[in-house]
Amino acid sequence: MPQRLTASSGVQASALELVTSGLLTGYQMWPGKSAKSRAREALADVGLEDVAHQAVSTLSGGQQQRVLIARALVREPELLILDEPLAGVDIPSQEVFAEALNRAKDNGASILIVLHETGLIGPLLDRAVVLERGCVTYEGAPPEATGAHALPGHDHVHPHGRDPHSGTPLASGLNVARKTLP
Repeated sequence: MPQRLTASSGVQASALELVTSGLLTGYQMWPGKSAKSRAREALADVGLEDVAHQAVSTLSGGQQQRVLIARALVREPELLILDEPLAGVDIPSQEVFAEALNRAKDNGASILIVLHETGLIGPLLDRAVVLERGCVTYEGAPPEATGAHALPGHDHVHPHGRDPHSGTPLASGLNVARKTLP
């Protein structure tokens, strides 16, 4: 699932059509007979069954993110890879999103997620890996979220201890698999 791609870019589609497209593979042009019912179930899983026939372009940013997670969940994947799925998403949408991820996890899915702030997803995390300048600076239990990333003027720099080899401050312990470019 992408970080900031609007679900409505490209061809106009309803939420149901976009989620159904998650069932297409390189081997088939049309989804199977159960596709629409599976897509409706995935939309219900993220609390959007009532907007199934609305154009995705008319939905809020949080609703669009939830449609994208429904599209990912409709396949009942063994692995979900998510890049900043909470970026620009309101708290009610984050709550529904966290519940949907928890159900996927309970159903056996592994989830790899890139976050600056663990937020409402924090309780779902088993392990955190923090990368700074391409190096692992922390690995272990996920730290508690502080909510600081939502504050205006936040600069995303958090020393949380020192590197045992160089003595330099470590990157934020609030990141899970953070990507930092040189």
